[in-house]
Amino acid sequence: MSVLARFLGRTDAGLDIEPVRKRHLPEMLPIEQSSYPQPWTPGVFQSELDLVRLGQRHYLVARRGGAVVGYGGLMFVVDDAHVTNIAVAPAHRREGVATRLLAELAWEAIARGCSALTLEVRANNAAAQALYRSFGFVPAGVRKKYYENVDDAIVMWCTDLAEPGYRERLAGLCPEAGR
Repeated sequence: MSVLARFLGRTDAGLDIEPVRKRHLPEMLPIEQSSYPQPWTPGVFQSELDLVRLGQRHYLVARRGGAVVGYGGLMFVVDDAHVTNIAVAPAHRREGVATRLLAELAWEAIARGCSALTLEVRANNAAAQALYRSFGFVPAGVRKKYYENVDDAIVMWCTDLAEPGYRERLAGLCPEAGR
């Protein structure tokens, strides 16, 4: 557990991370619905899992006590990885689940030779922005009315994945994750 996680009283003790499988979808859908005003449908998730088999996506699920408590995913585009989503069940937020998922996704991007990570985050989601900044993401632009044609998105990039110090950063943020 990282020093920051201990300080904030967060722990990922008992948190298991594994690749998303079709059997996880029934537990993921309520998390999706509680996290997004326009949630992905089962069909969208199935399409994404089909792209996993082609090596174009990577999705992880976080389980605690056997129950799915969060998930996250990456899309690979040339030398970059795009975080498609990170969602955590409301009862398990602020427990380090998103940190662990993002760390595992970052390690996967590094393993695949990606030099950068990118994502969009709601302009009004300060907690998510703070998490992403701790991983080295910086704002690079705004997509007006990106979410539901209402809310703006901040486009964030982390461009130092290939730097030796980034692995140290990840290890410091979440020593339980990684390679």
